[in-house]
Amino acid sequence: MVRRTEWPGDSPDSSRAEKELSPQDPAERARAICLRLLTGTPRTRKQLADALRKREVPDEVAEEVLSRFEDVGLIDDAAFAGAWVESRHHGRGLARRALARELRTKGVDAELIDEAVGRLDSDQEEETARVLVARKLRATRGLDRDRRLRRLAGMLARKGYPEGMALRVVRQALEAEGEDTDDLPHEGF
Repeated sequence: MVRRTEWPGDSPDSSRAEKELSPQDPAERARAICLRLLTGTPRTRKQLADALRKREVPDEVAEEVLSRFEDVGLIDDAAFAGAWVESRHHGRGLARRALARELRTKGVDAELIDEAVGRLDSDQEEETARVLVARKLRATRGLDRDRRLRRLAGMLARKGYPEGMALRVVRQALEAEGEDTDDLPHEGF
């Protein structure tokens, strides 16, 4: 049986527990909170700032601690964005649009988002879409052609693929299976 270590912050009374267990110095408390959060997974500066605000660390102390963590490389939003794009594109098949949306919710700067998602080119994105459709294609066999088109294109749309690319990839996959796609729209669902 694996035992999980309980950390301050795991329970509903987390802020009270942290105040009791943490040093009285707000800067020391802020450093402890950030280090604990960074131990589990990389975080953006905004995510850490939100966590410190939630735990009532004064803004000026939080700013000082976060700046120091950035200076020493413990917080690096550009590296976070690059790793996020790489991981989520290859692991989940997400397209640039969906990746950018996720990074925005994590508080990554727009320039850094553009740089990170810009590393994926259209050919790479389209190839990933083809792989996703190929995986799902078998599960749609037996359905009528229009239903297959909607399911497969809808799956790509939910992953952030542009409509035109989604339709093109699905049409090509259906044609490769011998489906007649001449009467299907080239754009729009």
